[in-house]
Amino acid sequence: MKISMIGPSYPFRGGISHYTTLLYRNLRKTHDTKFYAFKRQYPKWFFPGKTDIDPSQTHIQEEGAQRILDSMNPISWLVVALKIVKSSQDLLIIPWWVSFWAPQFYTISLLVKLLSKTKILFICHNVVEHESKWIDKVLTRVVLRNGGFFIVHSVKDEKNLLAMFSNVKVRRSFHPTYDVFNEVYLDNSIIKKRFGIDGNVILFFGFVREYKGLKYLIRALPEALSEVKFTLLVVGEFWKDKEKYLHLIKKYGIEDNIVLIDEYVPNEEIGNYFTATDLVIQPYISSTGSGVAQIAFGFNRPVIATKVGSLPEIIDDGKTGYLVPPEDPHEIAQAIIKFFRDDNGEKFSKNIARDKHKFSWNRMVDVIEELTFSTDPS
Repeated sequence: MKISMIGPSYPFRGGISHYTTLLYRNLRKTHDTKFYAFKRQYPKWFFPGKTDIDPSQTHIQEEGAQRILDSMNPISWLVVALKIVKSSQDLLIIPWWVSFWAPQFYTISLLVKLLSKTKILFICHNVVEHESKWIDKVLTRVVLRNGGFFIVHSVKDEKNLLAMFSNVKVRRSFHPTYDVFNEVYLDNSIIKKRFGIDGNVILFFGFVREYKGLKYLIRALPEALSEVKFTLLVVGEFWKDKEKYLHLIKKYGIEDNIVLIDEYVPNEEIGNYFTATDLVIQPYISSTGSGVAQIAFGFNRPVIATKVGSLPEIIDDGKTGYLVPPEDPHEIAQAIIKFFRDDNGEKFSKNIARDKHKFSWNRMVDVIEELTFSTDPS
């Protein structure tokens, strides 16, 4: 099968870049795959973090990616579309996650749809993006209308998609596991030595945004710490309102039990944080897919998460972690206490290792093949 992909890859950072690169790596093992990657991703005025360039020394990249798509240059959109049309591809795969990409992806997908017989698959990381406005939903509908096939990673996204288009070919599939971070040297003592940590460690990982519910985790800590001792690592860039979280920490008097690392973590450091951790926690208010849970599973680390998005589909409650209601500090605290009191770390880790095959990249490739070429395209 001849496949074209568009999307971010190195030197751009973040989960979507990692996902798209690893999908390309695995698709090209069995298919003739072209990858049109970004030459420029976000303009500086748009990106809320410090930079969208990956600072890692260990790069997640794959040979053959053609870095020609410029978000701010419409000529590059036309060039990519015409390359796909002229090469008579069987399938075009487009990631979808934020409406910033509406003009670019609409232009490319429309031209490919009108000028070729190439099938178009959108992999929707978010059908409706986090903290979205009405215009985001309108733009999403306009772009996704050009798709013939869709993959989502959660029941919520499947429902959102079907609410927009009631009769589409959609498949819900697990977000694959990120085990690529195991490929570098790991030492579970590095992080503890660096920050002077002893004993149990809990990890909150990734960009800090309102929908991720960090404030509810902070509010849960006094109750949890009254029963078990641990250190919470909060590792990821604060996109805004950092002072609000610092105020909460001071209010509850838990400064000695929290370490804040307000920075994007390079690839070669990610494994050290996860191997130093006993338990990963995701107190999200809302969610769709979850790359963090799949990084955790890549290191066989149990996860406490809220019952939102794909998290209840990924985490086997009481076996690979615990599920709790969103916005409920008491239930978060009780799950932490139960995990450590019952000494569930080793048992849960074995369960994760046993079930990891369900989240493989090979399985994702199978899903793409089954959806797009085992289905009547009419």
